[in-house]
Order: sequence, then C-alpha cells, then structure tokens
Amino acid sequence: MKSLAINGGAGRMGQMLAEGLIGEGFTVTYLVDVHEPRQVLDATYATSWESVDASRVDVVVDFSSPEGVVSAAQWCATNGVALVVGATGLSEEQRGEVEQASTTVGVVVASNYSLGAVLSEKFAAMAAPYFERVEIIEMHHDKKVDAPSGTSIAAARAIAAARDLAHLEPLVDPTVRHTHAGARGAETVGGIKIHSVRLPGLVSHQEILFGGPGEGLTIRHDSFDRVSFVKGVALAIRAVNANPQLIDGIDTLI
Repeated sequence: MKSLAINGGAGRMGQMLAEGLIGEGFTVTYLVDVHEPRQVLDATYATSWESVDASRVDVVVDFSSPEGVVSAAQWCATNGVALVVGATGLSEEQRGEVEQASTTVGVVVASNYSLGAVLSEKFAAMAAPYFERVEIIEMHHDKKVDAPSGTSIAAARAIAAARDLAHLEPLVDPTVRHTHAGARGAETVGGIKIHSVRLPGLVSHQEILFGGPGEGLTIRHDSFDRVSFVKGVALAIRAVNANPQLIDGIDTLI
C-alpha cells in the first residue's frame, strides 16, 4: 500500500485525512506543517519539505493552502513523488505550477473529493438540457476564505457545458432593478448564478436549483463531516503514481 505525506498535517483537515487514510489501508509517513500536530499517528513530523525523505513517500496529499500547494508541487516534481491536491482558491499562476508538476509526475486536482458531491455534479449535467433556468446556492463554514466554492464553480462549468452541447443559449438574468448590488449572486460561466453563504455550524452544502414551466428540480448534497472526503481522496491516491499525468477532478474515477 502507498505511503503518504500530508501537507498541512497539523490542521483539522490534515489530521482527519491522516486518520481516515490510515483506516483506508495507507501508511502516513510524514505530517508536514509549520505547527506541531496534535496527533502524529506514528508519522514523522516535519516543519518543511527539506526534512522529508522522498524515498519514504509515494504520494503527497495537500489540502493546505494555495501557497502550500505550490511548495508541495515543486517538491514533488523535483523528487518524483505523485501529488493529490484538494486545496481550493488557487490563482491562475498557482494552478500553472501544479500543471507544470504534472509534466514530471502524476497529479490529481479536484475541487471536491466527496463522492456525493461529484455524483450531484454529474446528475446536474444530465438535467441541464431539460430546464430553462438554473442557479446554485453553496453553503460553507465561516472559516472558508474563498467564494464561490471550487465545487460550485465546477458544477456551473459542467452545467454550462451540457447546455452548450444541447445548443442552448447562455442564461440572461431577468432582473433589471437591483436595490442592493450583488443581491442576485455572482454570474459565472454561461450566465449561471452562484450564491455563497458562510455561517458557523455549516461544513459543506450545495443546492443546484433547476426551473422549468410548472416544475422545479433541486439537487442537494450535504457533507456533515470532513470525513466525507476520505473515500474520494483514497480513490485519487490509488489512481495516481509517479508517471506524468494530470487528472482534473475525480469524476472520471467513479
């Protein structure tokens, strides 16, 4: 079974992934973080990549931050170690660094590793050609720093692509008067609106609302706990290796 290094291994997400992936049969050899982890879980704690022995790592799992992902991608490319990225909010330049690494090693990048979230995106793409309008509401905890979520952006792109294939025109907002700017949400690809909610107590939730004459369809997904991402991350780890490739999203792995 593959050996892992988890970047951001002291954070809540990193600690949960370490425990969950050990439960999936993987070995966690390193927890990489500037802060000391609450639980080391038989792994070696490293404050930087300079302290990591690449011969003991098959895959780096990184849900840390855009800056952390760039450092991990550069280290992986230099040392021939595969990379699984779950951090969102990457700039074009940061995304370019990750794609550059994939010319040297295998890389998986996904906005969401919840199997339910990925399936809901597939269902939405199936429904898209049959409804006149669609909007997305994404709801996350109040510590999430980027908006809209990467998951909602990916869903909008999948819906827009399905509408394009069906030769449907981009959506046009029928609202012509706005009492408060931004009340109708952010307009993304194909004119699809995304509304972002940030509240304590939430984890990760999304509703894709379709409307047509006399009916509506709501596709909702809820992650009640971060453990919901473990199965998808494990799927990505099993699929990737040191051979150069870029797997964009885990939908092709399901």
